[in-house]
Amino acid sequence: MHEDGLIGTVEWAAAGRALPGQRVSGDRVVVLDAGGDSVLFAVVDGLGHGPAAAEAADRAAQVLSDNRAEPLDVLALLCHRALAETRGAALTLALFDSGDRVHWLGVGNVESRIVAAAPGKPAVRAAALLTAGIVGYRLPQNLQTQTVPVRVGDLLLMATDGIVADFADTIDLARPTSEITADILADHSKNTDDALVLAARHRGPTT
Repeated sequence: MHEDGLIGTVEWAAAGRALPGQRVSGDRVVVLDAGGDSVLFAVVDGLGHGPAAAEAADRAAQVLSDNRAEPLDVLALLCHRALAETRGAALTLALFDSGDRVHWLGVGNVESRIVAAAPGKPAVRAAALLTAGIVGYRLPQNLQTQTVPVRVGDLLLMATDGIVADFADTIDLARPTSEITADILADHSKNTDDALVLAARHRGPTT
């Protein structure tokens, strides 16, 4: 799976694949215009793999699409209720707003980082604080949305646990997001799980 696009001032791309030997992946990417020059990104990792994991991820994606204007903690709660009779999922949400900020919230192990150019390898400027839990089974009592500033050229990277942890170390930030995600999937995915990575770049105001 390879997808890419441009919403407002944000260039994005995603790449993913199912666990080798499986026909469907339980990992999903959601990209939504949230109104008011805001863009909502979500990566959902249905527990395990195969059709049951895919069902959980699809339910979460539908909830997000139907309620995209809600605050991130409300979206997580709505997904939690909708996934109650499924395997459950890990979920991270990231909202680019019009004020050069990213608001993010994560339950489970979908990693999110803001990466910037630096001498040597790219620098991780911020990483989402993930809370333990399973959406649909056990949700933390106090869901805390974090807010971090972003600069023009900064890259948001989100990845399921089918991508190894050092996936950001060797990326070339000058390349399009479609090439960055394709390379991460090819070079850093595990053969023991579904895998998905999303990249979104803040391009700045259009002239």
